[in-house]
Amino acid sequence: MLKIRPLLSALVNRRLTLEGNGGLSKLFCMMSEGPRDEQTAKQLKRANEENEAEKVQATKKLKAEGVNTEDEKKYPKKKVVLLLAYSGKGYYGMQRNPGTSQFRTIEDDLVTALIKSGCIPENHGNDMKKMSFQRCARTDKGVSAAGQVVSLKVWLIEDIIEKINEHLPPQIRVLGFKRVTQGFNSKTNCDARTYTYMLPTVAFAPKDYDTGDISAFRLETETLQRANRLFALYKGTHNFHNFTSQKAPSDPSARRYITEMSCGEPFLNSNTQFAVITVRGQSFMMHQIRKMIGLVIAVIKGYAKEDVMERSWGQDKVDVPKAPGLGLVLERVHFDRYNKRFGGDGLHERLEWDREEEAIKAFKEAHIYPTIVETECQEGSMVSWMSTLSIHDFEATATATDSQDNKDQKQENADVGNDSD
Repeated sequence: MLKIRPLLSALVNRRLTLEGNGGLSKLFCMMSEGPRDEQTAKQLKRANEENEAEKVQATKKLKAEGVNTEDEKKYPKKKVVLLLAYSGKGYYGMQRNPGTSQFRTIEDDLVTALIKSGCIPENHGNDMKKMSFQRCARTDKGVSAAGQVVSLKVWLIEDIIEKINEHLPPQIRVLGFKRVTQGFNSKTNCDARTYTYMLPTVAFAPKDYDTGDISAFRLETETLQRANRLFALYKGTHNFHNFTSQKAPSDPSARRYITEMSCGEPFLNSNTQFAVITVRGQSFMMHQIRKMIGLVIAVIKGYAKEDVMERSWGQDKVDVPKAPGLGLVLERVHFDRYNKRFGGDGLHERLEWDREEEAIKAFKEAHIYPTIVETECQEGSMVSWMSTLSIHDFEATATATDSQDNKDQKQENADVGNDSD
């Protein structure tokens, strides 16, 4: 006990001395700075290591994707839209179907051209999600387009349109190109789609008309007016479950909104009278437009009564014929909401194609209309289809039409992946 007291006294005196000189705070600072500096150094080291690891990982990713880092710096990937026009004859629709290379689609040729032109890495062709690819509408087998729009990420190479077109067949052309927002999706951002359907007016002839010489037929004004009255019935929101396959009447997605449908004045082409039907809607299901047209033709020709139109939107199953795909053309897609939000921000262009109108018109006159007219005159797809209308029972119940549905389903299965939306 006697030995401890002097020791405690000495420590107290030393503490008082240090406090008087400010030395205590210096001592504690010196004691705490050591570990703090060491901790900071460790954190900096760890951050540098993480940065280096990220750089290595990014380089590995670019190499794995077949990307030249110098090209990546020179031509950064950006989200764009391409205005596409094509004649659908000989193709199994727009959408690419991996694993079915024997069924050539428009996207097969487009992706090949994108790779060869240097717009995308080669392996992006096998996995289109890597380039965030999306189309506005999937078009059926044989269906053409004058205003299809696809969105994707590409390298912004010089003369991009010309270089892509160098590797495309003449019946497919990129006509326009614009930058869009990074989150843009051509399908979900699309407000509406406009289609046209070019057909020989003999389609509206009475069912007992001799179709041996379709060039002799001329559409009467009264018949055209009646057809337009029937087409106008489609306007508004209806349940189109009878106008596609495997869609229950209770399915909410069967309800579609149509804003316009009419048939224009007839005209002569290659001594045969044709007309063009125009339909605009928010979106369309597989084969919906062709069945809408097919049902009106069946009524005009006298195979079905007019009340079948109203019944087709009800809960009952109605046997609706599907017109040929040859004359159907995706004419234009609309981005009204996108244009309103981003079109005037000073950074992005409005998704309108006024400057490309002449090129669109020239392509249709060179590749789409001649193909429709020549194929119809040579193969008679409309006349052949008209001969099948008599086998449809427009008053039948669901049970009675099952056999016809099965026939239609087999045909639709053969056209796998070629639905339009």
